[in-house]
Amino acid sequence: RAFGSDPDCLGIILVTDLPKEYPFLRERLLRLAYKFAQLGEATREKYSDPSSRYSFGWSHGKEIMNGSPADLLKGSYYANISVSEDLPSVSSELCESYKEYYGANVWPSNDEKGIEGFEQAFKALGSFVFKVGCELAAACQPFVSAHMRDVSISLQDMISTSRTTKARLLHYFPSSPSPSVSLTDEDDEPIDSWCGFHKDHSLLTGLCSAMYLSLPRTASPEVEPTIGAPPSPSSGLYIRTRGGSLRRVAIPANALAFQTGEALELATEGRLRATPHCVRVGRGGGNPANVVSRETFALFMQPDTHQAISASETFGDFSKRIFEEHYEEM
Repeated sequence: RAFGSDPDCLGIILVTDLPKEYPFLRERLLRLAYKFAQLGEATREKYSDPSSRYSFGWSHGKEIMNGSPADLLKGSYYANISVSEDLPSVSSELCESYKEYYGANVWPSNDEKGIEGFEQAFKALGSFVFKVGCELAAACQPFVSAHMRDVSISLQDMISTSRTTKARLLHYFPSSPSPSVSLTDEDDEPIDSWCGFHKDHSLLTGLCSAMYLSLPRTASPEVEPTIGAPPSPSSGLYIRTRGGSLRRVAIPANALAFQTGEALELATEGRLRATPHCVRVGRGGGNPANVVSRETFALFMQPDTHQAISASETFGDFSKRIFEEHYEEM
């Protein structure tokens, strides 16, 4: 029902009853996402990597969605999640050809004030989501195997042995400095006002429930934000169903969600379709005296670059095509 072709299918599944450490891991890292975004611009940019098309470390204002101007409403921090020390090393030729995947992680200095423990928190949550994702992939194998183009490798093995697993920590900046936004403005607000409509190019993407952090507009810099409600009842993640309807999806704070990506659509020759989604700011219903940011975490589980996912493309070929659509040439 979650990943099928029925018109009501969303292409997303929720995993509940997670180990008890998950809420702590989630809140710890999402609060650090906010704190990193409050660092000065020069400090943030120290941890960016232009040579990888900003696929490691900090990225802000570099991504392009659907031909629109560069996205300034969200900042991202990317890192690869190490899956196994027993895998063979990647050749220097591959590292040079696919810098977006086979580069070195960029981590803030241990003494960077305000974000102490960032690397450890990032790795801990990333590893947690990865483990759950591998278990989900194994559970899905009987269903997926009937549709996979390459039956020589399971979905779980394709993910668990890959060196391209990419984590993305996201901070959505408050959308407007204006304290007075009328309720009627929501009618004119694009549904993808916080993040444009797109499909992930992974096999599966693991998603944490977003955390909304609220501060009075007049608060001094040292004031800590509080966890609160989204800016509006209409804020959040939206998914287009297999039948074309638009649905708002609320992931419970104690659950993980996993959605299908374009690599899986190609690998199953379109039988399992990627999930189109976006994020909306929403207007009306919130406290106009506060500013609200959105923090979340995504893990893109995907094959290694040599893996064929269609008759004409490897995952590496496909990724290069997608990167060229979303990033200006470096």
